[in-house]
Amino acid sequence: MKILITGGTGFIGSNIADALLAKGHSVVVFDNLSSGKKENVDKKTKFYKADIFNKKEVDNVFKKEKPQIIIHNAAQIDVRKSVDDPFFDAQVNILGSINVLNACVENKVKKIIFASSGGSVYGECKAFAPKEDAKTNPLSPYAIAKNSVENYINFYSVAYGLDYTILRYGNVYGPKQDPHGETGVVAIFAAKMLKNEKVAVFGDGKQKRDYVYVGDAADANLKSLTKGKNQIINIGTSKAVSVNEIIKVMSKASGYKKKARYKPKRAGELFKTFLNINKAKTVLSWSPKVNIEQGIKATIDYFRERAK
Repeated sequence: MKILITGGTGFIGSNIADALLAKGHSVVVFDNLSSGKKENVDKKTKFYKADIFNKKEVDNVFKKEKPQIIIHNAAQIDVRKSVDDPFFDAQVNILGSINVLNACVENKVKKIIFASSGGSVYGECKAFAPKEDAKTNPLSPYAIAKNSVENYINFYSVAYGLDYTILRYGNVYGPKQDPHGETGVVAIFAAKMLKNEKVAVFGDGKQKRDYVYVGDAADANLKSLTKGKNQIINIGTSKAVSVNEIIKVMSKASGYKKKARYKPKRAGELFKTFLNINKAKTVLSWSPKVNIEQGIKATIDYFRERAK
């Protein structure tokens, strides 16, 4: 199949592209390179430098390539930036997504697979991991935008017959994540630890997330090509792991000996999020294969090799 990935030079998108190429699919990558890197994608992919907020650029790529499936990953990804500038966040994440959806309808795309955020749309999680039918409670402009796009996708499905699968990711980590950005503690900590620099933790480090390895997230996309029609599906591990636990595992894997430096918590961040993944197991026949120790070792090895 010919598959177009918006945000395809980014961390998750480029890993998905690699997985699709390995299965023999034709892959087109669409990215404005605001956070991704062109070198993240294989030379077998066809690359367009374009912005989802630019309707003309979106329309040109869709008309030229005529993809069968869209994997929509392009986004403003920083929760804190969304708090500081909600207008920009909505411009990219909502209006840009509407451009993509319109192009899907106009070019008779069979299906869109959307990268949503299970780590934010449910809000604070209590004792039990939320299922997909739990009430959403987005507490940041980023989460509000992701939730809004889910609703737009459902509208385009009902009104125009566009099939979809919405994947609500936990906190995805692994090789190719940007260690110099504002998101992705595993990548940020890996870069610091390998340089033997102090790592900074915002808050007390007891905040918990559902960390899912990027290879497992890519596999969920492969399975969504033919499964999960018109479904919202959580992609995580059902386990909540604290930042302090992450530091402990990473220190062991990297040989890091320093203690973390703790700073005041930042606005817009949740304390605990994790996801019920039973639906992914039944609908997609998907479950995570890489545990946190294995995934962190692979991530540390990747950054260590890149530092040579």
